[in-house]
Amino acid sequence: MTDNATISSSPVSLKGMTAIVTGGAKGIGLGIAHGLAAEGCRLALWDIDSAALAAAAAELRDAGADVTTRCVSITSEPDVQQAAAELLQRNGRIDVLVNNAGIGGDNLVVKMELDFWQRVIETNLTSQFICCKAVLPTMMDQKFGRIVNISSRAWLGNRGQASYSASKGGVVSLTRSIALEFARSGITANAIAPGIVETPLFGTLAPQVQEDLKRTVPMQRIGQANDVANAVRFFSSPASGYVTGQVLYVCGGRSLSSASV
Repeated sequence: MTDNATISSSPVSLKGMTAIVTGGAKGIGLGIAHGLAAEGCRLALWDIDSAALAAAAAELRDAGADVTTRCVSITSEPDVQQAAAELLQRNGRIDVLVNNAGIGGDNLVVKMELDFWQRVIETNLTSQFICCKAVLPTMMDQKFGRIVNISSRAWLGNRGQASYSASKGGVVSLTRSIALEFARSGITANAIAPGIVETPLFGTLAPQVQEDLKRTVPMQRIGQANDVANAVRFFSSPASGYVTGQVLYVCGGRSLSSASV
């Protein structure tokens, strides 16, 4: 790591680092942002929801975080490149990229329109490639970087989720390839595969559906954004320096035997 920032010697502290969180305005992304901020990380939240970004920034600043926000279309390479350049100019470094933004996509293969398939793949997978490509040159110059890609337990496959599962499986493969390409540059790349997590979308499900889903989890509870954030904190920290190309399931044991969602 270079000398142009004061980085804590603690193996778990993120003090002095700068992290990008895509889709960071709400849900799991906002939980991740809070987790990183609690370790002293400077944040850059990228999202397409300007109102949610403003609210998230206010919430994080009230908690003492150093945070900037930007409306970014993560499927647009020029937009992402410009956002990364502006952040680098402001903070002097980019240490962590958390590729969290994504969309769902449920339908049977024979009923799925091609444009629907392409939209899910573009948003969930191509965007992660674009964002990684934008920050990797800076991380190579620093000889330090952490790529944390949010996949899903669903990458193992699930009926009615061909597009979503394929996109999240692609995230795993992308992560492993980046890990191999940049290991000698002090850059790690790891993926997190959450199971069912309590988000605003989960809250729209009928109470009985929520209860039925909870029963499929060996730990008998629904995951929280903080559960994912804790995994991100580890993968973002110096403590994970010898861990790369891995997939960490944060699913309460659901990946062991039960069906995916």
